[in-house]
Amino acid sequence: MTTRTPGAESDLEAAFQRDMSPAEFRRHGYAAVDLAAAYLEQVASLPPLARVEPGAVAAALPGKPPRVGEPMEAIMADIGNLLIPASTHWNHPRFFAYFNSSAAGAGILGELLTATLNANAMLWRTGPAATELEWVVCRWLARMTGLPDTFDGHINDTASSSTLVALAAAREAAGLEVRELGLAGRPELPALRVYASDQAHSSVEKAVVTLGLGRTGFRAVASDEEFRMDPRALAQAIEADLQAGHRPCAVVATVGTTASTSIDPVDEIATICERHGLWLHIDAAHGGALAILPERRGVFAGVSRAQSVVMNPHKWLFTPLDCSVLLTTRPEVLRRAFSLVPDYLATPEADRDQGFGARNLMDFGVSLGRRMRALKLWMVLRYFGQEGLERLLRSHLAMAGWLRAQLEAASDWEMCAPMPMSTLCFRHHPGRLTSEAELEAHNRDLMARVNAAGEVFISHAVLAGHFVLRATIGGLRTEPQDVAVLWEQLQTAARGADGQGGA
Repeated sequence: MTTRTPGAESDLEAAFQRDMSPAEFRRHGYAAVDLAAAYLEQVASLPPLARVEPGAVAAALPGKPPRVGEPMEAIMADIGNLLIPASTHWNHPRFFAYFNSSAAGAGILGELLTATLNANAMLWRTGPAATELEWVVCRWLARMTGLPDTFDGHINDTASSSTLVALAAAREAAGLEVRELGLAGRPELPALRVYASDQAHSSVEKAVVTLGLGRTGFRAVASDEEFRMDPRALAQAIEADLQAGHRPCAVVATVGTTASTSIDPVDEIATICERHGLWLHIDAAHGGALAILPERRGVFAGVSRAQSVVMNPHKWLFTPLDCSVLLTTRPEVLRRAFSLVPDYLATPEADRDQGFGARNLMDFGVSLGRRMRALKLWMVLRYFGQEGLERLLRSHLAMAGWLRAQLEAASDWEMCAPMPMSTLCFRHHPGRLTSEAELEAHNRDLMARVNAAGEVFISHAVLAGHFVLRATIGGLRTEPQDVAVLWEQLQTAARGADGQGGA
């Protein structure tokens, strides 16, 4: 017989904390959507680069968490009054720095619904819809870019993670028993080498370091005058390493390098990889989107010969961060590299053949918990359709072409790299400046003036030892008048820099 303590039920009821009710959620949800819509409506009027000093946001927020819950109205007000003004606005139509990452409305709504479902797709059974939707969407993207059905895929957070996973698979494919025996204390194991061009993204070298190969395990291969990997230099580097007793493991070729969007000669690189039995990974994080255009599918020449490819829909396909698709023809190698199934995660449907298998996404990377990353991409692809995405990409190429024409027609501006995509590398070059040091100081000052004016945001790169200005035209909301403002701001800044002696 259970003895009840008087008042216990009421005490428990009084202490119980509940979430907001569906009615409250609906009310605050409408307010959040209103805030998001108002932000997207006014973002063009905000400075694209945040005008805030380091530490200002932290100083404006309490140093201690609230002891008592606060009303949602106060929380939402702080988002509007504190966080939005202190943000750099990647959704801005005049954000031309780095590679654009602008979020489509369909993708934003996809994030809302992703959080609502709150699926953890570590196992097929913990997220059947999330798991299978991810497979379908990756297959869609492969087909949209002309890749064959031999490519399977899953979604990571960023290209850094996708490249790390791909190179871990390459290490596993080398057959060195690293998964079981590790790298340390093995005198019989040769030093492993991974190759990429001197224009490759830093995430490649970081992945090599993370995988325990050391910075000496990364070989930067010389690029040609158009900033593409030189296949002859690659072949020579591989031969030199073989003669030194090292073990070539993988090559990373880039379709759309970070600085200039150059495209490595993948077909020639693939031939070298096949000759030596090396894993070929393609970093197409930004540039892969261009292969959606039938007339530009040549950017993927030879990519079907690779073992893995990464594309980031959160760059040029307008999907909110983060969303990085890793495609591979060797999913079984990824699974072999990462799968570790404790008893509590063993499931009866594992390895059942359902076309793609009842796969457990935890087996294809480091993370156990996995959010439903595919939903927002699925919604973006469905909302625009391939034709809508093609129109957007063509408009960006056309606007970039217009700006290039202005730069080439002006006597004191020069293009500093080819423009295979919609990224321009250029600099102001007044005739009175002759040394590289003067030109760098002048263009740094010009860039600072442009960004300080608050109308546009550009970045820079260093190509062949030259400091250059850099602008990528690929924002979802960017229109011709925005690019015209960029050109106007560049000319205004150049006049101002000239008036100050160029430095």
